[in-house]
Amino acid sequence: MPKARLIALVVASGICAAPALAQEKLAYLLPTLYGPSGLFVASEARLPTGETHSAHFNSSFQQSFSPFNTALATQLASVPLPSPASGFTYTYDSALGVFNRTTESYGPILSDRAEPLGKGRASLGVSFQRFSFDRIEGLSLDAIPVVFTHDNPAAGTGRDDVVTTTNSISVQLSQLTTSFSYGVTDRLDLSIAVPVVTVDLNATSLATVRRIGTTNPAVHFFFTPVGDTLGSQETFRRSGRATGVGDILLRLKFEGVKKGAFGLAMGLEGRVPTGDEKDLLGSGTASVKPFVVMSAARRVAPHLKVAYQWNGNSLLAGDVLSGRKLDLPDQALVEAGVDIGIGKKLTLALDLLGRRVIDGERVAAATFLALDGRSSFPSVRFFRGSYTLADGAIGLKANPGGNLLIDLNVLFKLNDSGLRDRVTPLFGIEYSF
Repeated sequence: MPKARLIALVVASGICAAPALAQEKLAYLLPTLYGPSGLFVASEARLPTGETHSAHFNSSFQQSFSPFNTALATQLASVPLPSPASGFTYTYDSALGVFNRTTESYGPILSDRAEPLGKGRASLGVSFQRFSFDRIEGLSLDAIPVVFTHDNPAAGTGRDDVVTTTNSISVQLSQLTTSFSYGVTDRLDLSIAVPVVTVDLNATSLATVRRIGTTNPAVHFFFTPVGDTLGSQETFRRSGRATGVGDILLRLKFEGVKKGAFGLAMGLEGRVPTGDEKDLLGSGTASVKPFVVMSAARRVAPHLKVAYQWNGNSLLAGDVLSGRKLDLPDQALVEAGVDIGIGKKLTLALDLLGRRVIDGERVAAATFLALDGRSSFPSVRFFRGSYTLADGAIGLKANPGGNLLIDLNVLFKLNDSGLRDRVTPLFGIEYSF
């Protein structure tokens, strides 16, 4: 075996050993997909000076793929939590010395309503959601094409060659959220929600050398030990899992207006960055979300919630490799729906949920044109811009007895913007006391 080829084998072995890296945090998985030193392609060619040709495509990789990691990570870490609103709400009748229910339905599941719990009343809930993301900005995560160019590309030379990649990325997120709400007064509720998050991230990249500037396979190749050949393709794989506490939510809600069945409340939510952003368990920054919610306490009870969430600087919005933080995109939210009391034991909950992400990292399909002016390959482009995520939800709240509720809900996407799961199930239980 030629010495140069032996060196290539050693380098390739080091690159493919990426899963053995000590730095196994999930946010580093995509930036180090091709190994600790980035994307290198083996070469036996020599420059006119006699030096070995450097087949280095890493600068293009960092410029072309790091924004994808940012787009994926920021959206993954911003998955909304279920509302900690209680299904049972009461007012205290001082003349009779008893609590009376104020609503004829058990309320929404993912949204909110204006009615408070009632002074001294409490609610404890546990819910489970499972997201299996399969698309980002309408692009299938099973086949994301990205083209990498040689460092210092030049037409008519070996540096005209490119490496095309087809990337398959699998992302699953499970969220077990425990929430507790307490009626401080007849009009003021205090709530806390604590999620335990599990993220599974797997990435596979099939890289192919496209010899545009040269026909000599020794200039750029992936070394193939079997048969001692100069290959044009290599497959890279990395995977990881992380589990831990996510970002904790704290909320105050005050019912400021109550006229007959109509109520209007205002409140403030804050997310505490308790989740490890390097493992994609949290956003890596605190956030503040003031909101207003209106609803009617009837058997057919409409509700509307409007909110705006301000976020701070996060590593996930910047560059995880350099440690540079940037502003995590703010979000404007509108939620509208109706919950319908079906008899005394069952409520049907219907919701439309909209989130407007302000100036976030985006990705779109594109075509790469090589320096020869003829060769073209599918790729993606990255840009910053605002986008809207629209979802629908349908669910049931059932009361098997006492103050216990069982929640079943399905969230489904209505558009393709952002990181998307086609259908997200939710199961929960609530108990009021």
